[in-house]
Amino acid sequence: MYIIAGLGNPTREYDKTRHNAGFSVIDVLADRHNIDVSEKKHKALCGKGMIEGEKVILVKPQTYMNLSGESIREVMDYYKLDPSEELIVIYDDISLDPGQLRIRLKGSAGGHNGIKNIIAQLGNQEFPRIKVGVGAKPPKMDLADYVLGHFSAEDQTVMNEAFKEASDAVEMMLRDGADRAMNHYNAKKKAE
Repeated sequence: MYIIAGLGNPTREYDKTRHNAGFSVIDVLADRHNIDVSEKKHKALCGKGMIEGEKVILVKPQTYMNLSGESIREVMDYYKLDPSEELIVIYDDISLDPGQLRIRLKGSAGGHNGIKNIIAQLGNQEFPRIKVGVGAKPPKMDLADYVLGHFSAEDQTVMNEAFKEASDAVEMMLRDGADRAMNHYNAKKKAE
């Protein structure tokens, strides 16, 4: 079984903001695979289903971004799963161009507070993740204002494609393994 967690902030005011890229990917996966992500458990909205023949639980932590790890740790503990093998975390990344994807199997938080909290809660930075690029913040703009802001109409079109592509990447990770997905998606942007 796999836990697929998309990071974001609850409540309508944060809907479709840059910081909620992870939630947007979970929404695409839920639609594609007919999974209802509305069960309130583990400080999250959860939905059970099947993707690529694997049992999955789609998770949208409701703790607000900076405490995402509390929810994810609860889910991992409850199901007694190994984060390095059975967890995929999807989140926004300001160091990547809008729509660019990067898959990693482990690593530091790179300044992302949601990931920082997950690492602190799990006591481990070895878990697969899909970073969804939202673009760098403009000079002189506050980082929080930027990540909690909405995409321009042009970027929203790019991001809608990226959310679908990140969903494809999750499917490939489940079907063919994380290494294959990394080779495919991480090499893709270099080639363009």
